[in-house]
Amino acid sequence: MSPERFARIKAVLAKRQPDLTVCMEEVHKAHNLSAVVRTADAIGIHEVHAIFPTKGVRMRPHTAGGSLNWVKVHRHPGIEEAVGALRNQGMQIVATNLSEKAKDFRDIDYTRPTALLVGQELQGISEAALNLADHHVVIPMLGMVQSLNVSVASALILYEAQRQRQIAGMYEASRLPQAQWQRLLFERGYPQLARQCQRKGLPYPMIDDAGEVQADANWWQQMRSANAAMEA
Repeated sequence: MSPERFARIKAVLAKRQPDLTVCMEEVHKAHNLSAVVRTADAIGIHEVHAIFPTKGVRMRPHTAGGSLNWVKVHRHPGIEEAVGALRNQGMQIVATNLSEKAKDFRDIDYTRPTALLVGQELQGISEAALNLADHHVVIPMLGMVQSLNVSVASALILYEAQRQRQIAGMYEASRLPQAQWQRLLFERGYPQLARQCQRKGLPYPMIDDAGEVQADANWWQQMRSANAAMEA
């Protein structure tokens, strides 16, 4: 890993927001899924959630612009499982929905741990999902149409979250736990070694301040044997 790449990765990780995410409920169009992931990366989100009850839904790498390498997508079979996982992280659930109790999206406090819940392109968020949300929000519309594309709506709301968090100073220092920082630094800086660790069940090594892998001779020996097995 070059010094320039190491510095870039550290700069990106220093801005990550571990308590801000997006949950996509059955957003099935590949370009929309990928566009939301791309926006998440731009905001400083490194993990998003998606509900895919059936197989066959895939991201579109071109639309994602490489962000799929930087944003982990957690897949869930249903809304209850997804919201349960988010609740366990202390997240408030903010759903995009035009209802009587909906607020202007700018009236929500996004400095709190927040999961933005967006729905399927045609039918929107399910009734079950809406019942699990803490807040419903709308984006004011002054034209004939009453809704925006799901990826566009997500981007508007996420940038409002970014604005609030920047004012609150939440981007000024790293907010990732040290263990997570080290894991992401290794996976992003040494992706091939990380994949081999996963295949072999090896622990990740530490990365020092110069961006170098710190591992003992036994670890390197097992890594070389993994390489030899792949080449055989």
